[in-house]
Amino acid sequence: MNYTLHQLQVFLKIAQNESITKAAAELHLTQPAVSIQLRNLQDQFDVPLTEVIGRKLYVTDFGKEIAMAAEKILNEVHAINYKTMEFKGQLTGRLKISVVSTGKYVIPYFLSDFLKKNQGVELSLDVTNKIKVLKNLERNEVDFSLVSVLPDSLQIEKVELMPNSLYLIANSDQKTATGIQDKSIIETLSIIYREEGSGTRFVMEKFIENNQLTVPKKMVLTSNEAIKQAVLAGLGCSIMPLIGIKNELNNRDLQIIPVKGLPIQSNWNLIWLKGKKFSPVAAAYLKFIQEEKIRIIEQKFNWINVIKDVNHA
Repeated sequence: MNYTLHQLQVFLKIAQNESITKAAAELHLTQPAVSIQLRNLQDQFDVPLTEVIGRKLYVTDFGKEIAMAAEKILNEVHAINYKTMEFKGQLTGRLKISVVSTGKYVIPYFLSDFLKKNQGVELSLDVTNKIKVLKNLERNEVDFSLVSVLPDSLQIEKVELMPNSLYLIANSDQKTATGIQDKSIIETLSIIYREEGSGTRFVMEKFIENNQLTVPKKMVLTSNEAIKQAVLAGLGCSIMPLIGIKNELNNRDLQIIPVKGLPIQSNWNLIWLKGKKFSPVAAAYLKFIQEEKIRIIEQKFNWINVIKDVNHA
């Protein structure tokens, strides 16, 4: 037997996802690279680890046993690395955060300096939809979650990070009258929606409902990035968070249509389960956020105020 830690790591991801494609995406590798590692590991066993029926990959019972063993081995390796760092007097451990999809434009700036200062900390960051984020939190699988709409069903504590402003966005070819438009303009446009359960969709629908607007759902897309591309292509308009369209506004590929009652204001919140017992890493990160969030916002997100001032002028 001469298998490597890398082969075990790759196979564990394949077993967890039952998919070479998904494993490759999570490991940031190409599918051929993952397939090669699987084949090299399989060559060392006479019993198959996986089988393909139709176009679906299945992990055999033997493969499941190997995956469980691989997970234990990799956890022990992590423990050795942590112990080495601890011996040197460094903060060590894993920081686990789940983030709603639009939060990918926010959370890196609230992590960068902390991780640079504490190189013994390993980050596990899951960028996904709101439903999975809250499931991760409810199951206590993460230390923190980043959301823009607070959950009603969970007892949580929070740190408010920064405002989340949503504007009516169109591509640069969209013609409208000058000045601030009446809310009824939304009824005349082809509005692109996020998927059900999205925080962006929740606040957008609440705005439409509160203002008794009639807006048909002709197009529903599963991420703000997809909506942005659709708006750029001229497929419609949308009410979107400002945080994800900085470059497109600066390049004049997108425009904000000023509307009475907009922007919709919510807040980015770092949340955790009430009463959660923090690991040393999670406690250190919370302290860092509480002490440094104002500096980070002033240094990294001042452009938001500039764009707001221009569009309110």
